[in-house]
Amino acid sequence: MNYYLAIDIGASSGRHIVGHEENGELVTDEVYRFLNGVKRRNGHLVWNVKTLFSEVVKGIKKSFKKYPEIRSIAIDTWGVDYVLFKGDVELSPCYAYRDRRTESVIDSVHGIVPFEELYKRTGIQFQPFNTIYQLYDDLRSGRLDNVTDFLMVPEYLSYMLTGVKKKEYTNATTTGLLNAATGEFDGEIIKKLGMPKAVFDMPLCAPGTVVGKLKNDIAEEVGGQAEVVLCASHDTASAVEGIPMAGDELYISSGTWSLLGVKLDKPLCDDGSRMANYTNEGGVGYIRYQKNIMGMWVVNELKKELCPDKTFSDIVAEAERSDFALTVDVNADCFLSPKSMKAAFYNALSVKPKTVGDYFNCAYNSLAQSYKRAIEELESNVGKTYEKLYIVGGGAKNEYLNRLTKEATCKEVVALPIEATALGNLKIQSER
Repeated sequence: MNYYLAIDIGASSGRHIVGHEENGELVTDEVYRFLNGVKRRNGHLVWNVKTLFSEVVKGIKKSFKKYPEIRSIAIDTWGVDYVLFKGDVELSPCYAYRDRRTESVIDSVHGIVPFEELYKRTGIQFQPFNTIYQLYDDLRSGRLDNVTDFLMVPEYLSYMLTGVKKKEYTNATTTGLLNAATGEFDGEIIKKLGMPKAVFDMPLCAPGTVVGKLKNDIAEEVGGQAEVVLCASHDTASAVEGIPMAGDELYISSGTWSLLGVKLDKPLCDDGSRMANYTNEGGVGYIRYQKNIMGMWVVNELKKELCPDKTFSDIVAEAERSDFALTVDVNADCFLSPKSMKAAFYNALSVKPKTVGDYFNCAYNSLAQSYKRAIEELESNVGKTYEKLYIVGGGAKNEYLNRLTKEATCKEVVALPIEATALGNLKIQSER
C-alpha cells in the first residue's frame, strides 16, 4: 500500500497528515500538529524558519514511526514569503508578510512600473506584502547584494530536507513577478526595477515534480527514507485541488485568509479585474481567479484579546444573541496587523460595540458582506452567474457564518469542514 505524507503549514499552525487509498477512497490520518506564528525581532515581524524546519522534521519522524513505508512527502505553506541565499548560505531574517517594511517602497515601485502595467503583465492583485515589494525593499537596503537565488518558504523547507533547490509554479505566481501569459518570471519588470536577473534564473517546476530523496542525516534522524516532491506548494492552490466540486463553482478557502474565487482557463488581466483587486494565481492546469479577504484572522485576533479562554462555540452563541447590525470593511488596512484588533473595530465603527458578542457579530457579518461584494464583482468580471459556493477549511465549521454567507450571497452554500489543503497535497502526490 502506498502512503503519502502531506505537510500543510499555515500562519498559525502546521500539520502532518498521512494518506493512503482504501476501496477507492483517500483515507487520512493527522499524525502531528504544531503551532506556528510570527515573531517580532528588531522591530520587524519575522518567521523563525529554523524552528519551523525542526517541527517539520519532528512530524516526519512521528509519521515514519506510525507508517514505515511512506512513499513521498510534499510541503505546502502560505505564499509571498521567501528565504534569500548566497550560494548555500541563507540570509536571515525571513520576513513575514504582515511586516510593514514594504510601505516605504510601494510608491517607488509604482513610479517605475505603474500598477496598471504590473497588473496587465502579471494579473496579480495589489497587496502591500506582495513579494515584488519585499524584494524591492531588499534591493534598496542592500540585502540583494551578491544574492544568488531565493526560495519560497515551502521550497526552502524541501531544500533543507533534500539539499536540492527547486522552485514551484503555483507559489511563484504569488510573487507578482510572473508574466501571466508565459508563466515565467517577467524579465521586463525585473529589468526595470533593477533587480539582478540571475536571482530569477532557476526554472519553475510543475506540481508533481520530484525534488529529491531525504538527505542521509535527515533520513537517519526520522527513521525512514522517501522522495520529497512538489505539490501545489501555495496552500490555496492545494486547497482548490482538494475541493470535491461537481463543476466549476465558486469556492472559499476559509482560514487566516478567506480566498474566494473560481477556476478559469485563462487569466483575466483587464481593468475591471484590476479595479476589483482580483488576482490570477496558478493552479494545476488552470488559473485561480480569486480575491484575498482578511478572513478568520480578524476573528482569531479578537478572541486573543477579548476572550482567550472561551471556546468558539461560546463565542458564536454570543454573536448570535447580539443584535449589533453595523459592519466594517475587513479588507481595510487597519485590520491587517493592528496592535489591537478590538481598537481597530472600535475606531472603524460609528456606533460602538458594547459586548463581546457585538464585536464578533460585527466580524462575522462583515465577512459575509465582503463575500457578497466579492462575488458580485467576480460574476460581473467573468460574465457568468454561479449557483453554488463551496467553503472549505477551518471557517467551514462555523455554521453561523455559513448561514450569514448564504443569506448575504443568495448562493447554495456547501460547507465542507475538511482538510482540503492536505487532501489536494496528497492528491497531487498520489496521481503523479
